[in-house]
Amino acid sequence: MIAVVGSSNMDIVMTVDKFTKPGQTQKAKKLEFFPGGKGSNQAVTVAKLSKSNSRVYFLTCIGNDSYGKILKEQYDKLNIKGYKVVEKSNGLAFIEVTDKGENRIVIFPGANDYLIPDLIEENINKLLETKYVLLQNEIPFESTLYVAKLFKENGKTVIFDPAPVKGIKKEIFQFVDFLTPNEKEMKLLTEKFFGNFVSYEDSYYKFKRLGIKQLVVKLGDKGLVYFDENNVIELPSFKVKAIDTTAAGDVFNGAFSVALNENFDIKLALKFASAAAALSVTKKGAQSSIPSRKEVEEFLMR
Repeated sequence: MIAVVGSSNMDIVMTVDKFTKPGQTQKAKKLEFFPGGKGSNQAVTVAKLSKSNSRVYFLTCIGNDSYGKILKEQYDKLNIKGYKVVEKSNGLAFIEVTDKGENRIVIFPGANDYLIPDLIEENINKLLETKYVLLQNEIPFESTLYVAKLFKENGKTVIFDPAPVKGIKKEIFQFVDFLTPNEKEMKLLTEKFFGNFVSYEDSYYKFKRLGIKQLVVKLGDKGLVYFDENNVIELPSFKVKAIDTTAAGDVFNGAFSVALNENFDIKLALKFASAAAALSVTKKGAQSSIPSRKEVEEFLMR
């Protein structure tokens, strides 16, 4: 079983010709609602791609409103355990998606702010039954740090997606096994903690001194680059027609943890995760775009 500790949102998606500029008003071509949130996207990915029935324990807070009800129904359907319903409106993400499939996002935390260290402590035994934990930065940072430290001290593997970058403190990196930023996040993190960005390899060695073991930089349609103590692996992207890139990074992380949990070697794990992420951008929405295990395996056989 894999643990995810993180956010649950409802994504309010507006399809537009181009991103709205400051001072500009434009009409959206389409308005849609999709379950989302980085933690939720990763948990649903694990649930859909894992072979075993007891797949994911997802510690998250959802609201007692209509949006939270939709998320609860989704989690129950996928046999996702661990969520908590709180007396607060659900987290929301307002997303603009262009015709090119690019997106930008504004988040309202809502119920996600209730995921505090005390709640983690109440669920510590269930969390530590798992081997891997997936973390992001859409809940209070003190909670993310608490979980990372807890898992590391108990010999577990911590996979940290540093998004959004704002609010991250360097003390977390001593507890991180896999750091998985996209290219923009990698540059922002490097500039934040070291002053300037030189290269991905240079950033790896800088963050390695802070404690991380492995670095995966997700480069979108340019593929990825991976670093560890002994290896540098570069993988090109799978060529697909992108419709919506929302949640592609989350799908990558969820799929990557599934592959590691099933003892794939590192290159095959990266390839499996890349295939899942590539398939996700060919469909609209966050969780509605997450492929099945069969779809990923058939895609890899082409």
